[in-house]
Amino acid sequence: MGEQTVHALIEEAAARWPDAVYAQDVDGSQSITFAQLRAQCLDVAHLLRALASAPGDTVSMVMPNGLQTLRLLLGAMHGGWCVNPVNLLSQPEQMRYVLDHSDCRVVFASPEWAERVRAVLQGLGRPVTLVVTAPDDQALPNAQAAVLGSQAAQSQPVDAARAASSPAPSERQHAPSAGDLALLMYTSGTTGVPKGVMLTQANLAANAQAISAEHALVPGDRVLAVLPLYHINAFAVTMLAPLAHGGSLAMPPKFSAGAFWGQATASGCTWINVVPTMISYLLEGEAPMRERTRAIRFCRSASSALPPEHLKAFEERFGIGVIETMGLTETVAPSFSNPLEPSQRKIGAVGRASGGEARVVDAALQPVPDGTTGEIVIRGPHVMRGYYKNDKATADAFTPDGWLRTGDLGHRDADGFFFVTGRIKELIIKGGENIAPREIDEALLQHPAVLEAAAVGIPDKHYGQEILACIVPREGMPCTEADLRAFCLEKLGRYKTPGVFRFVTELPRGPSGKVQRLKLAQG
Repeated sequence: MGEQTVHALIEEAAARWPDAVYAQDVDGSQSITFAQLRAQCLDVAHLLRALASAPGDTVSMVMPNGLQTLRLLLGAMHGGWCVNPVNLLSQPEQMRYVLDHSDCRVVFASPEWAERVRAVLQGLGRPVTLVVTAPDDQALPNAQAAVLGSQAAQSQPVDAARAASSPAPSERQHAPSAGDLALLMYTSGTTGVPKGVMLTQANLAANAQAISAEHALVPGDRVLAVLPLYHINAFAVTMLAPLAHGGSLAMPPKFSAGAFWGQATASGCTWINVVPTMISYLLEGEAPMRERTRAIRFCRSASSALPPEHLKAFEERFGIGVIETMGLTETVAPSFSNPLEPSQRKIGAVGRASGGEARVVDAALQPVPDGTTGEIVIRGPHVMRGYYKNDKATADAFTPDGWLRTGDLGHRDADGFFFVTGRIKELIIKGGENIAPREIDEALLQHPAVLEAAAVGIPDKHYGQEILACIVPREGMPCTEADLRAFCLEKLGRYKTPGVFRFVTELPRGPSGKVQRLKLAQG
């Protein structure tokens, strides 16, 4: 078939399933068929040209989930633009950095974000057009209503004449090539400024097809899209994969543990895609009747390791099997997946390589035998081109022979399943012994009063590092440091029992739901 593009996925879906619903809101009041999606993509390209933008430019999005958000993202990529969905959880300075660094020419923002975005754009010193539209708007905004958010361009109002004379959508269509940039997504590094991950049309299309194949998804399948579209998992798994297999998505405005099961069942979902934090919230809520959820074939968990206790509890409580997966922004989300067949899954493993190859290497970047801990590296058609305007970070991210370094510590077993034990930078080294934080987390999560737990190394004058455990306790279940210390001594032994326990109301998390352990050490 050769390398494909997002443009081609949309064209083929519109040709094969023109009248099938591709996306809808959870109550079904708004929906988009594949044929309508293609037509709306052409309208988005027409709008972007009217805003004096051209294919190859970057378009930023500061918008929550909604069908309009989806329409704008796909329309821009279909036409050959590069999209930059901005993380709505970013600090103001991070958002300013991303909008500046991305070289965007146009920013779409929802009404509640418009003033903040306009204030940021005023100080950028280059022309940037701001377009305000709500995530649930059914019509595209008018080019002539757009405003220039940058002082540098106040003398250049939006060219209404250009908008009027721009070619009609049917007259001109730019088909991007496989190597064209389609997505610029900034990672939420725990230290330093965010890095812009450059992903091509081919990267995105390859993973959409890999996800569809991995989970045996077909046109009748529908996923509940609760993760935000500025998150690589939602972008690739819930938005792009249905284009490859002719499936659909039902999109609520945001995740709500209380509304989740009602939304999933009422909208006819056959699978769900969540992160471990959501699973912990769902376990705290009411369980729906089994008859209502019988159509949901599996729950896909991604982004960070799911504690085995939570996995078992979810399957027992809701009667839905969990498929653990893992990936990075740099690999368009999933690069590992457990099998679809429940009997073949391994609890605690992120799965086998999916969509590419993976192996484990030592400090000299040489492959190590199965069962040996080292750094996990990945290679394949889903791996990023590099980091935008950051040649050094790009060079550091790859081995000399072209494997992407994940920074994750783990091992592969004899069956080809990968197990992640932590991040290289987060490894606790106590008295010269390497301790994986996840081992401490999992022991603590077996205590009935512990809702969430995260271990991290803190400086210690005798051992170099001591173990700090941060605990989110369950409501109504009293628990003391002495209780947890005694529990850990039994489960982990003296050496791995945390020296310090800290009770917190929540754990700091990045946009993908991963716990930012290094922030715990600072706190």
